[in-house]
Amino acid sequence: MTSDAGPVRPPTIRTVAARAGVSKSLVSLVLQNSPRVSEQRRAAVLAAMDELGYRPDPAARSLAERRTRTVGVVLDDLTNPWYVDLLAGLRPVLHEHGLRPLLADGATEPDAVAALTDLRVDGIVVVGTPSDPVVEQVLALGDVLPVVVAGTRESRLGTADIVANDDDAGARLATAHLLEQGHRRISHIVGRGEVGGLRREGHVATMRAADLAQHCVDGDWTEETGHRLAHELLTGPDRPTAILAANDRSAVGVLTAADELGLAVPGELSVVGYDDTVLARLPRLSLTTVDSHIAEVGQAAGEALCARLAGDDPGAPTTRLITPALVVRGSTGPAR
Repeated sequence: MTSDAGPVRPPTIRTVAARAGVSKSLVSLVLQNSPRVSEQRRAAVLAAMDELGYRPDPAARSLAERRTRTVGVVLDDLTNPWYVDLLAGLRPVLHEHGLRPLLADGATEPDAVAALTDLRVDGIVVVGTPSDPVVEQVLALGDVLPVVVAGTRESRLGTADIVANDDDAGARLATAHLLEQGHRRISHIVGRGEVGGLRREGHVATMRAADLAQHCVDGDWTEETGHRLAHELLTGPDRPTAILAANDRSAVGVLTAADELGLAVPGELSVVGYDDTVLARLPRLSLTTVDSHIAEVGQAAGEALCARLAGDDPGAPTTRLITPALVVRGSTGPAR
């Protein structure tokens, strides 16, 4: 931008101070949100900034505060809609506290945590089941940065705050629902990691309490594996009348296998997913599932990290579990 007198220079701290009638150091204190500034002087400085159109230099502000106001978010699987829902809860909390998330894929980038720390992020949120390299890098941080694990009870990261769904309780809800529908031959496709193990424990405990045999098959969180394992289960001996899938994506694979084999859902096979993602809510699928309140998990994880950054909670790492709820739709019904 130019004028007859030459280029127009952007406003600086010096011009803001002159307009507000204060010192440059006081303007700096206002930018740092220091409690040592009176409300009257703070209002004068903010008004001067607004009148002049002053915008702080992010790099200079970071140097002054020794913070970048960024948070590294390490994801495990960018293709899973579960992560979209969790980020929908996490992002608003970070933005409310003036923080920007920097996303990294821990599954395909083994040095994701190291790359984020090189960018001098203020904290780390690990979302989902972390890979071994991610765990090693987080442990190497020690207490240098606050770390929150969202969505899984990762026992290897005992130094981090944890916010997760109560997966054991959710699997108990799903299995109890199938038992109430009269199902006795129930198979469970088990997801990987701590989450998969907890859901398996809840399912097995509920089946044992009903004095029924447990049939669990190891899988993962993908539609492809759900389809393959369901096809094997539904074409083998003692075909199950119900399947508790690892998650909603896995359940989609189960539904596809049932359709290919000409089995009516829920007439001949009941299917339950987990997480209540957008997939479960599609009218075409109408999937009975467990609502793990994913957005609430993300929100609570953001709040836990912001509390650490503010120094409000210097105590030992905490674990917060969000209570799940069963959502009954059209994929489950009485056993024949």
